[in-house]
Amino acid sequence: MADPFRKSDEEWRELLTPEQYEVCRRKGTERAFTGRYWDCKDTGIYRCACCGSELFSSEAKFDSGTGWPSFWQAMDPDRVRVSDDLTYGMHRIEVTCSRCDAHLGHLFDDGPEPTGQRYCINSVALGLDRKAEKE
Repeated sequence: MADPFRKSDEEWRELLTPEQYEVCRRKGTERAFTGRYWDCKDTGIYRCACCGSELFSSEAKFDSGTGWPSFWQAMDPDRVRVSDDLTYGMHRIEVTCSRCDAHLGHLFDDGPEPTGQRYCINSVALGLDRKAEKE
């Protein structure tokens, strides 16, 4: 049986909005302070916009002042994949969904304790499940 989260480029284009496609499948970035979750204080679980995998908890979200949703840890390290990103003449660490390979954002080492990490994630790559954390 084929993996339902491995899709052709054409299938992703049909399923996602143009902005989601640009960010999640072509490794784009939304403009700072424009995404729906950068300043969101609601509780819940942030899921991958492409496959629904649970990625981040609102309990790990913090205001980084960068204009993108920021988290000091993933819900489960196996749900995200990190890899070197050498685009734009700099070295960054790319964060992708380990289930569907969606580009989520980047990981930096300037976050708060206890991890010191900042997962800087595009809002358009996420969906907030507000019911999940209440259960």
